[in-house]
Order: sequence, then C-alpha cells, then structure tokens
Amino acid sequence: MRALKLQADMEDRVGFKAQLAEQRWDDHRYYHHSLINQSLHFVSAITFLTAYVLLFTDPALASLLAWGVAMTSRQAGHFFFEPKGYDHFNQATHEHKEDIKVGYNLFRKVVLMTLWALSPLILFASPTLFGLVPEPQGFRDILRSVGYLWLAVGAGGLLFRTVQLFFIRDVMSGIVWATKIVTDPFNDFLLYWRAPFRLLKGERIDHHGIA
Repeated sequence: MRALKLQADMEDRVGFKAQLAEQRWDDHRYYHHSLINQSLHFVSAITFLTAYVLLFTDPALASLLAWGVAMTSRQAGHFFFEPKGYDHFNQATHEHKEDIKVGYNLFRKVVLMTLWALSPLILFASPTLFGLVPEPQGFRDILRSVGYLWLAVGAGGLLFRTVQLFFIRDVMSGIVWATKIVTDPFNDFLLYWRAPFRLLKGERIDHHGIA
C-alpha cells in the first residue's frame, strides 16, 4: 500500500514538472517572438524580483513597484511589440493561440488591467478602504493605500484564474499555472537576459529560441 502511494506521488511530481515545462514552453514560443518584448520581460523580471524582496518589509511599496513598473512593462511588450499575424514558427493563427492560452490571454489581460487602473477609485468612496488602513494624511499615505489595493487585485487575479482552471480544466492545471506565474520572474530573468544585447545589435525577432 505504501509502495503504491509512493508511486502515485512520484507520478504526480513527474506530471507536475511536465505540465509546468509545457506551459512555460508554450508561453515562450507563442508569445515572445519580439526581442523588444523579451527585453521588457527582462526588465519586468528584475522589478518583480525586487518587489518579492520588498514584499516582506513593505507590501504596499512592493505592489506599487510590481504593478507600476513590472506589469506595465511586461504587458506593453505583449500589446504593442509582439507580432499578432500568422505565426509561421508554430503554424498557428493569433486567434488559435488566444483560444488555447491557459492563463490570461490578451482579452482577459485587458479586463484585469482595466480593473487595476480603476481600482483606486474605491478610495473616493472610502479613503480608509473600509477601515483596513488609517485615514490618509497626505499623498504618500494615499499612494500606500493604492499599493494595498493593487496587491489585492494581483492576489485576486491569481486566485480567480487558478480556481477557474480547477473547473474548466483540472486541479493540476490550475496549480501548475499558479506556480508558473509566481516563478515567472526567475524563469524570465534566465531566459531573456540576452535579449537587450541582441536588440542593441539590431535584431528584432528571436529566430533561434522559438523556431
């Protein structure tokens, strides 16, 4: 009985690693052709890693940095610089890639980023966030309240899609995707640190890591 449990645990670990590798590879080959996009992801990765450290000492500042710099640079790469025509590398249309995207495709990202941009309006209704923070005494306090709001938006977006994947796919897919999102800054740092140098050399599209 114990041997069967150990075997099942081993299969789960192998399955988890395989799905994580697959989601990472699909994300890279489908959505990171542009070296500008890759470079922005490198900037995003450095910023997110800094925010991870700050999260233990100053969550509000970490959130402001994560959303204000890391997420905006990351999504700008996708929206403005990534090719959206027919993908000859993978023989797939942009619409097909959007349909099979495990996490947030471009449409879902628009919804998430809209919620993020509009969330500070809550402070007009309740400057104390319904009693969760002290009454702001100045602009700095207001910024910190915005940081806490954005932290809630980020955590909520991660949790929402994870649970949604539990139902539309399976529990493993949701856990794998959440793990991928949390560890993306580490993976992107290792994957895209060469992109700025290649960009400076005049390259624009990654023909090597995707084809």
